[in-house]
Amino acid sequence: MKSLLRWTTTLGLVGSTLLLSWLSQPLKVLALPEADVVKVLEQVPVFAITDKQGSLLVQTGKNNQKITGIFISPSDAQKVFENIKKNQPDLANNLTIQVVPLSEVYKLDNANADKPDRLNFAYVPTQIEVEAAKKLLTTNGEEYKGGVPLYVVRGGKEQGFLTSSLNNEQIIPFFFDKKEVQGSIDQLKKDNPELGSTVKIEVVPLEILMATLKQKDDEMFKKIRIFPSLEAIEFIQKNNSTQPQSQPSQPPK
Repeated sequence: MKSLLRWTTTLGLVGSTLLLSWLSQPLKVLALPEADVVKVLEQVPVFAITDKQGSLLVQTGKNNQKITGIFISPSDAQKVFENIKKNQPDLANNLTIQVVPLSEVYKLDNANADKPDRLNFAYVPTQIEVEAAKKLLTTNGEEYKGGVPLYVVRGGKEQGFLTSSLNNEQIIPFFFDKKEVQGSIDQLKKDNPELGSTVKIEVVPLEILMATLKQKDDEMFKKIRIFPSLEAIEFIQKNNSTQPQSQPSQPPK
């Protein structure tokens, strides 16, 4: 994480846009090109339960809506899988947990957006991060309104989003794990006490961020990088030889 600690501040539409997204539906304007959205999302691993052919496990919700869970934590996916094994062992025999790039979920969602029987994706946050987000928001006089919490750092005189340097590229880092972003802040306070004294953590739901990327075209958004949790990275490293990332598909009708 030390490569992320050369922090500077940046101002732009991204702050106000994300704030407005909490309050109202963003206006339909020129969207960020899909290739740029995919670039932001393709390095983000998420976890899905599929059959051996890669078709997503689907549940039927209210009004016969088709819903599939997309898990941020592999252990949460494992808990659901174990529950299926216990209650529906025959079904579980043909299921597995797949690592999927978030960009593939995004593309699949877009491809089926206008279909009446579209598949709805339910992003499942980790409970520990939900509680961390609630505590942080309450401290700031705000309220947790659902969704998968992401953490981003603001700082400086104008409280712009902090950027950092990664591979000689300026980025705006977002984190799934509050402890990881806090660790970066602690290091920043040692390296740059003046800037470090101004920083605060802001909570942005993943779903809001994805919708904003889809609906707003601004160069600032191309700088966003979403960093997976250490748990997700370790799961992928452990299972890399037997379970490569895959492209999910809707189940056959």
